[in-house]
Amino acid sequence: MKAKRWRFPALAALPLALWIGQGHAASPPTLTAGEFDTARQIYFERCAGCHGVLRRGATGKALTPDITVARGTEYLKTFIKYGSPAGMPNWGTSGDLSDAEVDLMARYVQLEPPTPPEFSLADIEKSRKDIMPVGKRPTRKMNSYNLENLFSVTLRDAGEVALIDGDSKQIINIIKTGYAVHISRMSASGRYLYVIGRDARLNLIDLWLPRPDNVAEVKIGMEARSVETSKYKGYEDKYAVAGAYWPPQYVIMEGETLKPLKVVSTRGMTVDNEYHPEPRVASIVASHFHPEFVINAKETGKILMVNYADLENLKTTTIDAAKFLHDGGFDSTGRYFLVAANASDKIAVVDTKEDRLAALVDVGKTPHPGRGANFIHPTFGPVWATSHLGDETISLIGTDPEGHKAQAWKVVQTLKGQGGGSLFIKTHPKSRNLWVDTPFHPDNKLNQSVAVFDTKRLDGGFEVLPIAQWANLKGDGAKRVVQAEYNHAGDEVWFSVWGTKDQESALVVVDDRTRKLNTVIRDPRLITPTGKFNTYNTRHDVY
Repeated sequence: MKAKRWRFPALAALPLALWIGQGHAASPPTLTAGEFDTARQIYFERCAGCHGVLRRGATGKALTPDITVARGTEYLKTFIKYGSPAGMPNWGTSGDLSDAEVDLMARYVQLEPPTPPEFSLADIEKSRKDIMPVGKRPTRKMNSYNLENLFSVTLRDAGEVALIDGDSKQIINIIKTGYAVHISRMSASGRYLYVIGRDARLNLIDLWLPRPDNVAEVKIGMEARSVETSKYKGYEDKYAVAGAYWPPQYVIMEGETLKPLKVVSTRGMTVDNEYHPEPRVASIVASHFHPEFVINAKETGKILMVNYADLENLKTTTIDAAKFLHDGGFDSTGRYFLVAANASDKIAVVDTKEDRLAALVDVGKTPHPGRGANFIHPTFGPVWATSHLGDETISLIGTDPEGHKAQAWKVVQTLKGQGGGSLFIKTHPKSRNLWVDTPFHPDNKLNQSVAVFDTKRLDGGFEVLPIAQWANLKGDGAKRVVQAEYNHAGDEVWFSVWGTKDQESALVVVDDRTRKLNTVIRDPRLITPTGKFNTYNTRHDVY
């Protein structure tokens, strides 16, 4: 079976017997070929990120037939439809899936999971498009946009990003990308924007063009989440690296062309010394102290410090942390990287200057920080914060081993938010607000609002802002409020009101000082907006 036959999101048709594999002893339900084709597409779009391509679980529970067949169709339908406060979205009651689709997925997950084909360096190179060669690109900035205050906004179900001027709030361009772009990352120079979709399509956008747009594209696998660029002095913009969920591997490329140079598998032993066939590459960051990428292998719990100074003789320092590594970010100094081992309920702290594990910190249930939030605690000094998918708590971890040694790498305070199902937490060096979303809580009052704390008065509790109500959208479908993102100045905070594909969505901009509505950005082209990435904050790791 050749890799080119597998395509996301429009998956190539394969014989049904190959997808279903060997039947499970407990006689799972049967699906027609058409039902199976529909279900595998829904699973890719909605489920694979948390439960895995092979359904062995990570952020979400394992969904292998030895578990699902015993649960039965009716139990699974209820769980899929209504979700749970621990972070399982309410796919049915939100309007994302119909009752028929819920029933289909409850039957589908009782079948043996199919194993997709591999994807080689040759396959990657074959997919590459040199849309505008380097020699034809401008040698200077050819527009008047403030490139330090642009927003790259994921339009999840449209397979696009909206590039929005943060000053005027006007859409500059709607750019075709992969499906459900997970992150946008800036090159060290500030010229290039890299965006990667969950279908592993990586797009390179040149912000110097008169109207910023794609200049290169490549597909690095079947499913992916992460991309980063080289930032160490002397290597600015030279390399890009992207990590795949399937196949489990990372790819190092030329930064300006996306030409693949090196493919490295992450398959191997977990920190518990068990072999894992699907250690997906989760978050990637670029070290400020060495020419290295910090690459997190989710299922093995291993953090790879990959030195890109000599690709022919690649040197990698492997750090054992904890299983199910996911998202994370730097502390305020840029030295320590804190990453959630979410199903292990821990935060791993990596010293990127000394390339060693500094600590493993126990936190709440299923931490999901995004990149986290840095601020000065009134008692304990510099802290980094994470919220949780699995409970309503916010954990504050001390990050100053020199000035506050007794508190370093410990949870110094636990706040109680409005509920579980949180995906992102955010603040800004110029703000005293700490924003916590809850988009995956099944209660609409919680998933359509945000909680905000005063970092100078943390014991005073939180205020709830009705972001979706302010957006005043039409229709009865989902209106999940997700991911606070600051502008460059730190005086505005943007939220996505994430509707369904066939209904209205919007962006809500709030005045950070007053916590009052500033403006609502509406446009029929803003289809299912989710993540937002300010160019300056993303480039400089401001969070």
